[in-house]
Amino acid sequence: MGDPGRAAAGPPLGVAEVVGPSMVPTLRHGDRLLVRYGAPVRAGDVVVLRHPLQQDLLIVKRAAGRRDGGWWVLGDNPYAEPDSRQFGAVPEELVLGRAVLRWRLLGGPGTGPAGLGPAGPGRGRPGTGGRGLFAAVLRAVDRAVRALPVRIAVLRPRPAPGTGTGAGTGKSGRAG
Repeated sequence: MGDPGRAAAGPPLGVAEVVGPSMVPTLRHGDRLLVRYGAPVRAGDVVVLRHPLQQDLLIVKRAAGRRDGGWWVLGDNPYAEPDSRQFGAVPEELVLGRAVLRWRLLGGPGTGPAGLGPAGPGRGRPGTGGRGLFAAVLRAVDRAVRALPVRIAVLRPRPAPGTGTGAGTGKSGRAG
């Protein structure tokens, strides 16, 4: 039982590293993600999940929508595998969390002047500052990365390529 005098903490935060090309152009090999484990997932969100056929492997995909048996997940790169087109719907318990922020080391693998995200979380977007512990962590990450040659971007739900519905991101991610 938690201490009634303390506010309930939100879902835990973690960092995942993107490995491979399945989430291009949204994510690139070497990108890092701030993941909110246990957070509610909506269609269009970038999610971290256990591979249904190799559960010791964490992968990053876009939640396309719910189907019988769980979430239909797709990579943003239609030419890269694996995703639900190969392994079907992913049971809810294998979807671990939602990526809320991406950062990329400038000059790192796959980086260049094109395709970099906005220079800070919520910049110019009302209501993205958040409150409490989560907002404090985002502010701390923002301060820390400002001192490094990196760019960060807030990840927003978006439709999957060619579907008109929320779907399509990501290849392999591994907990970092």
